[in-house]
Amino acid sequence: MTYPDLVIRSERVLTSQGFIPAAVCVSKGVITAILPIDSVIEGPPETDAAAPFDTIPLRQVRLALDEVLIPGLVDTHVHVNEPGRTEWEGFASATLAACAGGVTTIIDMPLNSVPPTVSVTALECKRRAAGAKASVHVGFWGGAIPANLGTLRELHDAGVFGFKAFLSPSGVDEFPHLSLEQLEAAATEIAAFDGQLLVHAEDPDVLDAAVNGGGDGYRDFMASRPPEAETTAIEHVIEIVQRTGVRAHILHLSSARSLPLLAAAKAAGLPITAETCPHYLYFAAECIPDGATSYKCCPPIRDEANRALLWAGLGDGTIDFVASDHSPATRELKLGHGGDFGLAWGGISGLQLSLAAVWSAGRARDVALEQVVEWMSAAPARFVGLAGLDGAAGLEGRAGKGAIAVGADADLVAFAPDEPFLVDAATLRHKNKVSAFDGALLVGRVRTTWLAGLEVFSVHDDVAGPPTGALLVR
Repeated sequence: MTYPDLVIRSERVLTSQGFIPAAVCVSKGVITAILPIDSVIEGPPETDAAAPFDTIPLRQVRLALDEVLIPGLVDTHVHVNEPGRTEWEGFASATLAACAGGVTTIIDMPLNSVPPTVSVTALECKRRAAGAKASVHVGFWGGAIPANLGTLRELHDAGVFGFKAFLSPSGVDEFPHLSLEQLEAAATEIAAFDGQLLVHAEDPDVLDAAVNGGGDGYRDFMASRPPEAETTAIEHVIEIVQRTGVRAHILHLSSARSLPLLAAAKAAGLPITAETCPHYLYFAAECIPDGATSYKCCPPIRDEANRALLWAGLGDGTIDFVASDHSPATRELKLGHGGDFGLAWGGISGLQLSLAAVWSAGRARDVALEQVVEWMSAAPARFVGLAGLDGAAGLEGRAGKGAIAVGADADLVAFAPDEPFLVDAATLRHKNKVSAFDGALLVGRVRTTWLAGLEVFSVHDDVAGPPTGALLVR
């Protein structure tokens, strides 16, 4: 007989039926039942030591009336940077920030660590670095660079979720970009084993033609990375998909001018997907002061009209989901160049604040919370193949992310959608206390996070214990 070891009762539990009052029963990290909220639920008898079941004490939790229970978020675009650049971020700090933001699964990008994840040896190095420090579940992307073309199958077989490539310089020398010919060679190779190709889609020729002298002007920075860099690169990616059949994904879509291209490609049945990021949905260029290099990212945050079209692209399905593109750096790299956008590191630290940022901007547009959760939990879980409901435990983790359903993993979040809070970057769990969201008034606070049924974050006390995150393989 299976008895629950955790029951969470809430007036609003997000299920396939929408928000309903329910009691969610959890046993050994898996959701085993969803019952009426006031059901009488008992744990195992304490007196029968010989009974053929584990006698884990039953914990019962009732959420506050202003809280909802949602599945943990799945963030498929996180730069952890360990090993090699742990002064920027590491698995300990990044995954603690994830817990505090309601993110229970991350997929780590192959750069900016040293070495980058471009070989099985480097992947094993990453796994060793993460294994003892991960407070959430962690998977890994591989990288496609000129030097490892022809060997990508080895990384695929070792369990990476796919391969990231750049069409323009990545910003770090150890991860060089691919030419169009090399990108097509990578696509052909990846298509042969039905892998996933991720592309940082900015055309280097367009960027070279738009280069300027830098400085502290935000509009000058925007002009140095124009929308045409994205549209031209995406046109190239679509052509490569047509020729090779590779499954391709456009990372961190910034320019809404690319939406018609993606919509047409999808209508033609091409296997292409796209993501955008919280900072593109929350901020607009009109509100970014000159010299404010905390906002620098590549491609850049664009204007309000563009932002509105990105929201529309999410709404009609042209954009598939939202991922943070958490790309931290030291304070000196981010802010230490006198406000010069040409010299500052390009990346937004937003892992802990992604849910609140997207929900804050979305509710102002009458977007339902369940839709935000779809974009940030269920859809990315499906994208990386972690949305099954088999509940199979092991070092590789479970495969039932993104839903509250019987058989799904008990990666859960108590979220207060109406609670406002003022962001103070100094209190964030990111290693470097720098964020474009510093000082923002957001709505929606994560109050408790459970990972496989274990409480790993609470606003009420410090519950961080030994890291319990699993390492995931494709």
